[in-house]
Amino acid sequence: MGLWHVIYEDWQMECCGTPFSVGDEVSWPLLLLDADGVFGGGWHDQLTKVSGPVEDVGGVRILREDTGLTVALGGDPDDEEDRRPKPGDRARSVGLLSVERHGARWPPASGRVRAVQVLIQTYAESAPGSRSWEPVAGKRRLRRVERCPEWFADGEVEQGSGGRALRRRESGVVVTLEVPGTDSRLSHAVREARGIHRGAEPGAETEDITAAALTDLLETLSTVAAPPRSHGRAGTSGLRRHA
Repeated sequence: MGLWHVIYEDWQMECCGTPFSVGDEVSWPLLLLDADGVFGGGWHDQLTKVSGPVEDVGGVRILREDTGLTVALGGDPDDEEDRRPKPGDRARSVGLLSVERHGARWPPASGRVRAVQVLIQTYAESAPGSRSWEPVAGKRRLRRVERCPEWFADGEVEQGSGGRALRRRESGVVVTLEVPGTDSRLSHAVREARGIHRGAEPGAETEDITAAALTDLLETLSTVAAPPRSHGRAGTSGLRRHA
């Protein structure tokens, strides 16, 4: 069973979502988004890497991930140049998995909720006194909860630097979803953290561990702090191993 970090944005839940708790079985259509376009970018542990064949489902590009996850690929077919991969191609992509309940339909991913964290995003005025808000890249924190709220709270306005006001707003949740028949880099990270030997079957990472202990471990693998710069090998870059 693969573990996947999924963003469930506040407006998606407040519009037509159903609140859920840790341990619940859910079924969601997943969309892989460009991480730079989600709340200003600056994401870290929640990034997901997928690869597999692409097909067209009602005008939506669907990637059947090599380990079994089905996701839709972001991209606007009405752009001047359609940059989406063509049906029949193989694609590799890195981004943020997000629940998408509006527009076209494609096969959902079904699994069990293993952890929920409320996403608290910092916003700044686009110009001093404008009261027009834009997300600040990388300025966010996560708060662990047992149940996803149905409604999300606005924070108080504070004075920031440069005369621009700031506010912190609950902007959704980060969910760790366990999907049967899949495997992921996050699952590999959990197996490594638990000392499970290489070559173990997918799903071994969640065996013989209590739900509370697994949630504690998953919380350490879904943070918003930037990773420490590696001093071991020069010239290395890219995703951390557990994204």
